[in-house]
Amino acid sequence: MAKPSLFPSFNTRVVLVLYRLIWAVCLPLVLFFLYWRGKKEPAYFKFLAERFGRHKLRDKSHIWIHAVSLGEVRSAVPLIKRLLLDDTPVVTTHFTPAGRSAIMRLFPDAVADGRLTACYVPFDYSAAFRRFFKAFRPVYGLVMEVEFWPGMIMSSRKYGVPLYLCNGQYPSRSFERDQQRFFSRAKIVPGFAGVMVKSELQAARFRMLGIDRVAITGEMRFDQPIPQAHIAAARTFRTAAMGARPVITMASMVVGEDVSALDMIALVQSQFVQRGLEKPLFIYVPRAPERFDVVAEIIAEKSLSYAKRSDVLDALLQIKSETGNAKTDIAKIDINGLDIVLGDSLGEMYFYLELCDLAIVGGGFCPKGSHNISEPLCLRKPVIIGPNDYTIEFPAREALAYGVCLQLDFSQIIDQLINHPLQFASDEQMTAFLDAHSGGTAKTLAALDDFMHPTSR
Repeated sequence: MAKPSLFPSFNTRVVLVLYRLIWAVCLPLVLFFLYWRGKKEPAYFKFLAERFGRHKLRDKSHIWIHAVSLGEVRSAVPLIKRLLLDDTPVVTTHFTPAGRSAIMRLFPDAVADGRLTACYVPFDYSAAFRRFFKAFRPVYGLVMEVEFWPGMIMSSRKYGVPLYLCNGQYPSRSFERDQQRFFSRAKIVPGFAGVMVKSELQAARFRMLGIDRVAITGEMRFDQPIPQAHIAAARTFRTAAMGARPVITMASMVVGEDVSALDMIALVQSQFVQRGLEKPLFIYVPRAPERFDVVAEIIAEKSLSYAKRSDVLDALLQIKSETGNAKTDIAKIDINGLDIVLGDSLGEMYFYLELCDLAIVGGGFCPKGSHNISEPLCLRKPVIIGPNDYTIEFPAREALAYGVCLQLDFSQIIDQLINHPLQFASDEQMTAFLDAHSGGTAKTLAALDDFMHPTSR
């Protein structure tokens, strides 16, 4: 499809004016929302000046990375680590406290010495971004994943900040829906100075929208550093508490999946017992921390035996001693007698995944769409996802093709677990998949250099 001759088009300009008016009218409502969220999570309403783009002026120009929340931060970590090796400081922007605090937790030294600044993203209107740009003077900006903000894109163009989509994708459902709308994100995407996407499928979509500077760079989550302390703790815990018992980790389970998932667990456990087999232990990890207690109640209602990770392990992921301050005496907890260990903690997903023989990743068993499967694949764990994979077309389609991932509903999972090996993918398949899809950070930096300094043709 030919590139549009003019960006933004007339109708897009009209809607952008309306968008600015909506922001002016609705800003008090946005502030009230942040205040209301701040009642439960005070960090939402703290540092309010940052949301208006107000910062002290920096001496040096920065590289700007926008990672809206925790998932996008995880994608950006390998890139941030690489950029911090150079002289140009980095500023990251986030909408949620989880994203902001994750940067501070992951890069304490760089934050302390001023090489890295984490802050809230300005509200999506020009004046807020003008203040932000004045303070940090970005050399360029990188927007992670699927964040297409009209104010951010148009402000970057207005003030001469090259803005690139990084580790990008345009999910199928959103892409198809947006083609039918008078104004949608699809109309504003051509405002990016260039896009770096995960696959050829994604590249084709952005070309259809009129972008000619497109690079295929893969998935940077495959370059994430793996916390070796979590890996070592998982191996120690499994040896000490589980022995040779099969283990299945159900990761990032979301609202709407719990009842069916727990019914599936109960049926699988009974089938294994009937066949005289050692029933698998399920590690069940809800996506959001506010759901930990809710899920615990549902598990109890299903008459499944369980223990919480917080009851069994201390902050260092070591088994609590009988004299420790555990809510439950570890001497009374027989892990091998349990059906489920409930993962009621944040930032320990690699620990939960290293424990398992097979990972089942949530989100895809309801309309919301599957969560990313890069973490278990990086640990060489075969993965099962639900029917709705439109949110992770890459790497799900590629993982399915290589045989390291299966796409099943809960009834099909029951048959798979009962009648087939948990580790259904061979070492050769896993190695081939990882070899083909690693190196996203290096590819991104190469594409970025080409965008910023195009060679003459």
